[in-house]
Amino acid sequence: MSLALATLVYEWRRYLAAITALALSGLLVLAQVGLFSGLIDSALASVNRARADIFILDPKTDDLIQGWSSLPRRVEPMIYMNPEVVEVASAERSGGSWINLPPPGHDKAQAYVQISAIDTAPHAVTVPNDYPDAVRIALMEPYAVAIDASDLKRLGVKLGDNASLRGKIVHVRTILHGYQTTQQAGVVVSRDTMSLIVRNPPGGPTGPLMVRIKHPERAAAVVQQLNAASGGAYRAWTRQDLVRTNQQGFMKVQIIGLLLSASVFVAVLIGVGVTSQTLRGAILSNIKEFASLRALGISMGGLRLIVMELSAWVGVAGLLAACGLTAVTALIAASLGLPMMFFANAIIGVCVMLMIIAIVSGAMSMGVLKKSQPADLLR
Repeated sequence: MSLALATLVYEWRRYLAAITALALSGLLVLAQVGLFSGLIDSALASVNRARADIFILDPKTDDLIQGWSSLPRRVEPMIYMNPEVVEVASAERSGGSWINLPPPGHDKAQAYVQISAIDTAPHAVTVPNDYPDAVRIALMEPYAVAIDASDLKRLGVKLGDNASLRGKIVHVRTILHGYQTTQQAGVVVSRDTMSLIVRNPPGGPTGPLMVRIKHPERAAAVVQQLNAASGGAYRAWTRQDLVRTNQQGFMKVQIIGLLLSASVFVAVLIGVGVTSQTLRGAILSNIKEFASLRALGISMGGLRLIVMELSAWVGVAGLLAACGLTAVTALIAASLGLPMMFFANAIIGVCVMLMIIAIVSGAMSMGVLKKSQPADLLR
């Protein structure tokens, strides 16, 4: 065991404030990124968790965050011209006013909701892969709707209740989990029910297309073929590429970018300020030990290396504490119905940030080593 690590282990109370500051700095950033990522995954769950291998969007659409793109009806037969394609279906979405029908003495809830449609055939390409068969079967009933558990209170209904959706009476027949939306509440209906509620003109535009192919492992190659034959009418995406661009588009939203930037700034400010002062105080309290090392022949450069190694170990301890606190926070959020997701890039970025804070704090605290004069041991 190195001298720096032994010092941290045996005098951990002196460095607890620095470790705690690093842990809270990491938690501040990770928790917000995880919450935002979880919310966007839930908002686009019907797309991200669909059985489709390829998605077809408008050529000018870079993600589904800023808007739900539409396509001309003629695009669908164009996709079928590829011999790899097995199934093509549109991801229909609309909106409308929702009014619950409460019993006497209860509050009336009115809201604007997003309406999404799925096909109710077994293993349909538009059905999310985590839908139980019970949900699909329940939606086969005309005017049946599914609502995420997190939206029940906002919409003023429970399982089995009736409500008015775009002026039509609908029935809450099943409850979803993990499909929270970032803005308006959402309801899911069958494609047949959608046609009864939202009467679109024949031949009008359709939503993004979901495509299933014979060999899913060839999705990237088929996407290239489809894009080459598109003539500018559409743009094909693999699932992985669309998920990635949706996440990037979500982070580009101005308010979210500002919040994350502010969180990183505050985390760095707190981390550097508290960690550097804690390390400085800990080194100052052990100044006689450092003076003894100099008396034994260790150079000032060697002492600086010890301090830098010590700060690195403090960074590792803070990093581990941040991961533990984030895991606990994620469990608490899950119990409250708030989704959180953590991606490798975000975790690695926060780890690098914490280690840089620890190293910079160690460098800022090295000035106190000038007081480690061997002559002071004689006083």
